[in-house]
Amino acid sequence: MNHDTIPENWMDDQRCILVVDDDPDIRRLVSLRLETEGYDIFEAGSGEHALEIIGRSGLPNLAIVDINMPGMDGIEFCIKVQRFADLPVIMLTSEDRPDTVVDVIEHYAEDYIVKPFNPNELVVRVRRLLRRISDGRRQAQSPINLDARLAVDFAQQVVVVDEATVQLTPTETKLLYLLYRNAGHTVTSLFLLARLWPREEIFYGIGIAARNPARILAPEG
Repeated sequence: MNHDTIPENWMDDQRCILVVDDDPDIRRLVSLRLETEGYDIFEAGSGEHALEIIGRSGLPNLAIVDINMPGMDGIEFCIKVQRFADLPVIMLTSEDRPDTVVDVIEHYAEDYIVKPFNPNELVVRVRRLLRRISDGRRQAQSPINLDARLAVDFAQQVVVVDEATVQLTPTETKLLYLLYRNAGHTVTSLFLLARLWPREEIFYGIGIAARNPARILAPEG
């Protein structure tokens, strides 16, 4: 695959992975190993480039992201994407401080791998994560025609109703994305709240709270 050209059908097969790293050798190693497993890979050398890809082509099924990159780092990239979508992320980075690892897994990513890494371990983690989170649920192409009157572009945070464009807030966009991605499945209020505000305390009633609980990574059904 030519990793410098966005394929037209890049969102069609539920096996699309975006690799974001400023080291071209790491991007090449990850891409070649995952391609041998049948995944479609696109590479970005920066967080800005990755957002540009998402804006033009929609969301991948998974992103593998480095933390320490010039300009927009991996955490800032995750924060920007979290404003409008629920993109599964594996952090692949040389940053191994325990407090950083804990913070990233709690707030920004589903998994964390420290460089140098075993490519076979990466494949296993990718496969497991896609099974657990994607589970055949829809990913967001750009834009999506929901019916003859309604279309939505998650990356641009707009809906088009009867040819009239309506700008969405980040929270509205992400809520709509979560419901679209899990179409046909039951989603709980706990799941929605935890995915909408992953870095916040969520209170239910008196004295009951959950902080991004790992047990609600996937909805019911």
